[in-house]
This record gives sequence, C-alpha cells and structure tokens, in this order.
Amino acid sequence: MSDAVETDRPDAKLVLEYEFDAPPAKVWRAVTIPALRERWLPDCDLAGAEPESSIPGEEVRYRLRDSEPPYRESHVIFRIEPNEDGGTRFRIIQQACDVALPKPANSNCCLMRAAA
Repeated sequence: MSDAVETDRPDAKLVLEYEFDAPPAKVWRAVTIPALRERWLPDCDLAGAEPESSIPGEEVRYRLRDSEPPYRESHVIFRIEPNEDGGTRFRIIQQACDVALPKPANSNCCLMRAAA
C-alpha cells in the first residue's frame, strides 16, 4: 500500500494504492455489486447507493456523506487496472466536493480608496 497526495488529478486530496493477487474482474465486482460493496463501504456512508459515474471494469465513482454535522460530502473514486503479475492495481482517490457558497448580496468585489 502507498499513500500519496499527488495523482493524475490535480484536485485529489487522498490517494491510496493497493496491489491484489485477485484478477481485475473480481475486484470490480467487489466495488460495484451492492451486496459485496456493502460489507466494506456501507450504504449509510454514501450520499446515494448508486454510483455517480462508471467506466465498466476500470473506474467507479461514489459520493460519500459524513454522518455528523456539517455533513460534508466527498467523492471516492475506485480505479482498477491489471498489474504485471496478473493481479490488480487498485487505487482509491478521495476528494472533497466543491461546495460553492453564494456571495452575500451586499458584498463588494473591489474596495475603492480615495487618493491621498
């Protein structure tokens, strides 16, 4: 396992990488079949039980939600690829969701000053 902050996505916050002896198809089933996924990533940790996006056999993205206030949300991306030994390289990438708060109506974008 390796922990890293950098990845091919500049907005990634946390990257974990694992090497498994299991073939990619088996790992794919573990992250996409709800009954199997529920054992290690329960529905109660997800903002929605269905993936947000998926590239079959390669990548699946879920949205997580904290169980306590302020109920922050993040994306978790599972990337699967074959390794040189016939097993699987498995990456977990977690990144915060962009939450754009509205600007107050009375906010000024520029502060103007009088010349002295």
